[in-house]
Amino acid sequence: MAHKPLETLSILIPVYNEVDNILPLFERLSAALKKTERPYEVIFIDDGSTDGTLDALIDINRKNQNIKIISFTRNFGQTAALSAGIDSCKGDIIIPMDGDLQNDPEDILLLLQKIEEGYDVVSGWRKDRKDPFLNRRLPSVIANKMISFIGGVHLHDYGCTLKAYRKDILKNIRLYGEMHRFIPIYAKWVGAHVTEVPVKHLARKAGSSKYGIGRVFKVILDLMVVKFLMSYSQKPIYVFGGMGLLMVLGAFISGGYAIYLKLLKGVSFILTPLPLLSVLLLMLGFLSILMGFLAEILTRTYYESQGKPTYHIKETIP
Repeated sequence: MAHKPLETLSILIPVYNEVDNILPLFERLSAALKKTERPYEVIFIDDGSTDGTLDALIDINRKNQNIKIISFTRNFGQTAALSAGIDSCKGDIIIPMDGDLQNDPEDILLLLQKIEEGYDVVSGWRKDRKDPFLNRRLPSVIANKMISFIGGVHLHDYGCTLKAYRKDILKNIRLYGEMHRFIPIYAKWVGAHVTEVPVKHLARKAGSSKYGIGRVFKVILDLMVVKFLMSYSQKPIYVFGGMGLLMVLGAFISGGYAIYLKLLKGVSFILTPLPLLSVLLLMLGFLSILMGFLAEILTRTYYESQGKPTYHIKETIP
């Protein structure tokens, strides 16, 4: 009986001004990947570095045929870097990780164990995180609880880059903004089996962190987009139409109360803002419903013009 060939690995590493970490990371990563006994490729995505990171990557590339480099013209951000890596990789299992040596390459073996158990997405959990509490860990805890509640996929650490994905799960996912952290939600959306494993988190020894408290607000806005796409991307009329109907109902209530005050209490229309509120709500209600119709047309145009199905098939059994 023929043995099934081992699934190949694609390691994606976005880097930005990490010149001092490149060589140590590559050495530790190479040692860990040899233990997997699988064919692999390592794709470094240089996100517009200005400190010699690209030169260090080119030196490594000359000595190792498994290394591939994607160099951006400027800094586009981690989501864009991961998206470029996903588009160009050839492996059956995709494993993104940070380029700052805070992820331990040895933990790749833990992720692969879970993949072999039948999971489609395995997310790392930096259980003992080596970052400052107030400006890094506390906002992260709050954000993770919020994302888990709204997204419906309960993970401790959405911000951990170290994850493993089966490539077929990612083939229809397009990433924007800061949405790389929400890939497990997208994957669950199309029926993937998602789990989480604790991984080591090491203190940064060289370079400086590129993340700040300002990223929290971007994450919140992106989370709102993800929630909308999850719940209403194929039925936007439910959002706009629902809001419109509520406004129309409010218009009738405020108008009816204004008439009640006029007829039974003798309060003139000009002495209360209710008539103006009623007209305003009625106009906004109709506009919201019309926006829902336009959104429905755009949704249908999007799916039909690109031949995109509104469903995802796991398998077909004759």
